[in-house]
Amino acid sequence: MSKKFYEILGVAHDASQDDIKRAFRKLAQKYHPDKHRGEKEAEEKFKDINEAYEVLKDPSKRAHYDRFGTAGPGPGAGPGAGYNDVGFGDFQDIFSDVFTDFFGGSRRAESHRGADLRYDLEITFEEAAFGTEKVIQIPKSSNCSTCNGTGAKKGTTAETCRSCAGQGQVRAQQGFFTVAKTCPSCRGEGKIIKNPCTGCSGTGRERKTSDISVKIPPGVDTGSRLRLTGEGDAGQRGAPRGDLYIVVNVKEHSIFERQNDDVVCEVPITFTQATLGAEIGVPTLDGPVKIKIPAGTQSHRVFRLTGKGIASLHSGRRGDEHVIIKIETPSKLNKRQRELLEEFARISGEETSPMNKSFFDKVKELF
Repeated sequence: MSKKFYEILGVAHDASQDDIKRAFRKLAQKYHPDKHRGEKEAEEKFKDINEAYEVLKDPSKRAHYDRFGTAGPGPGAGPGAGYNDVGFGDFQDIFSDVFTDFFGGSRRAESHRGADLRYDLEITFEEAAFGTEKVIQIPKSSNCSTCNGTGAKKGTTAETCRSCAGQGQVRAQQGFFTVAKTCPSCRGEGKIIKNPCTGCSGTGRERKTSDISVKIPPGVDTGSRLRLTGEGDAGQRGAPRGDLYIVVNVKEHSIFERQNDDVVCEVPITFTQATLGAEIGVPTLDGPVKIKIPAGTQSHRVFRLTGKGIASLHSGRRGDEHVIIKIETPSKLNKRQRELLEEFARISGEETSPMNKSFFDKVKELF
């Protein structure tokens, strides 16, 4: 049975990568084996936390989990992932936080990667089937055009903090221990901007709306996520930009219904076409095609049109179209039509309705 990774980390299904990381670090500190030596329950809890994080921190694994409810193949994504599988960078973060909890220390402020952004894109059924290219407008943080992201007024630079010599921390002796604390002068930045940029007030960033071209591959479906690396918010102090995630929503079609990579279409025909046979035109994603309806066709018979479905997102091979025949019963008859049908009913008997005869034979056997 698949584990509920979002519940394990205590985050919502639409949580950002930063929210997921914060939740992981908080729980990892709480249940770290070094704090609970010999406690089997805490160790198992820590393994579950790490397993959930290994899946949800990776956009491709997370997309697979969101769609199928399972972690999918890959290291750290299946049962048995334990705390030994924690990435080195994550382990450093946890160790540093644990050290801070015990000894009152404080890490130097780090450059923060820009936030990831999400954009919900609605496309048509046909665009999902064949792919498309869209230009979208995204409001996001960008490096200030006046200071190029430095935060300092043009012609000036940030100065190294004299209080901490650019370390972002100052140290104080407390008994036997030397405790590091965030520098109060530069607030952990390591640098001080004496002449802030007038365009961004020293933040180094400004809000802009950017036009971004997005290529939608054939075969996407509602819930598909596309990642555009480096198209998110600008990072702080020269850190990398975040990513942009495009979440696809496909409009319902008036005729077609999608089933995996196949397309289903219900086509009505008349009573006489079903009885005598006919050649009819049916719609497909590539345009109308002709199919032959054999004489005596029953309602709900399915005709398969090979290769007329949707391209697979992974292999590119197109699925099929399933044409479901629906026989339409006349709702209004003129006098002559009624007379002909009544005559037809009298001379037909049960011989022309084998399904009807077989059904009532079975009913007789029951009673």
